[in-house]
Amino acid sequence: MKFNTKTIHGGQIKEKGYGAVMPPIYQTSTYSQTKPGEHKGYEYSRTHNPTRTALENSLASIENGKHGLAFSSGLSAIDAVLKLFEPGDEIISTNDLYGGSYRLFDKVFKKFGLKFIFSDLQDIEEVSGLITNKTKMIWVETPTNPMMNLIDVQSLSNICRKNKVLLAVDNTFATPYLQKPLDLGADIVMHSATKYLAGHSDVILGALIVKDDQLAEKLYFLQNASGAICGPMDSFLTLRGIKTLHVRMERHCFNAEKIVNFLANHERVDKLYWPGIPTHPNHKLAKSQMSGFGGMVSFTTKDGDFKSVQEITSKFKVFTLAESLGGVESLANHPASMTHASIPKELREKTGVVDSLIRLSVGIEDHEDLISDLKQAIN
Repeated sequence: MKFNTKTIHGGQIKEKGYGAVMPPIYQTSTYSQTKPGEHKGYEYSRTHNPTRTALENSLASIENGKHGLAFSSGLSAIDAVLKLFEPGDEIISTNDLYGGSYRLFDKVFKKFGLKFIFSDLQDIEEVSGLITNKTKMIWVETPTNPMMNLIDVQSLSNICRKNKVLLAVDNTFATPYLQKPLDLGADIVMHSATKYLAGHSDVILGALIVKDDQLAEKLYFLQNASGAICGPMDSFLTLRGIKTLHVRMERHCFNAEKIVNFLANHERVDKLYWPGIPTHPNHKLAKSQMSGFGGMVSFTTKDGDFKSVQEITSKFKVFTLAESLGGVESLANHPASMTHASIPKELREKTGVVDSLIRLSVGIEDHEDLISDLKQAIN
């Protein structure tokens, strides 16, 4: 089954009650049993829910995995992964990453004894040198948020396999439409499904997808034991969003390229970050690892200060200044004060997250309207 068909039919089972084409919303907490322990596969909705099952099957299908798990948010999905480890274990992570992930690593799990080593993960030999007998996982964002750097997943997976280390990839920015980390050797794929998968800025939801049965069993246990599951309505909305993922991503990518071409020639734009630019340091990797370049674009102003960002973002009429990304509407974000504010200034600036950086989540509106909005805001 091709990807575009998987988004609609992948992992789905025909509804037996009334033949509903779309899986129903099972808004229930519990299920009747004929005898103690005898039921139709569902006992309590923290453990299982038919609507969530439909979503989890879809997630596994579109990522070419075997097991999907849906959580109440992307961070709760990461939380479950980190609970696989013991005090003293070491995790190597991308240093250019979402501020919420950094906060969870540094402010929550570090005090429980996990050690985090941050690296740009660009030099594979350097990464090999960071691995010790205590290293249990390498955590990767690719493309990274918000600097749009790419990590070579296949090369990292070879190192991880050699050292018996798990490789987890945050695939939120690329989505399986553009990149399939499990096919490249990753063990775990994570999504903030709030973003592109749900796609309509009306859901908070996270996801994990794996192939290995034993790893899945451990994660299912943590999902149920910790209880950070998503409800049936959010499951339904995300499943509905996935059904149009392929057509939305096609437009996101198309619009992003048009906007990059406009920004590249603007006199007030200093640096431009998008993997599709031939001069991007990871452009060659993007062409081999991804099937397109995505809908996320970042740029800095030549003014080089926060004042210029305030001036530009206050003028937007089509773009909306807001947290999050991946919805049908175009959003602008100031990472330094919004999504990445939890990262210390000196650390974020080393990775390029400076005060003059603006991140665009390019939506699926008409590209001419988006360019006109950028033109009047930046001029």
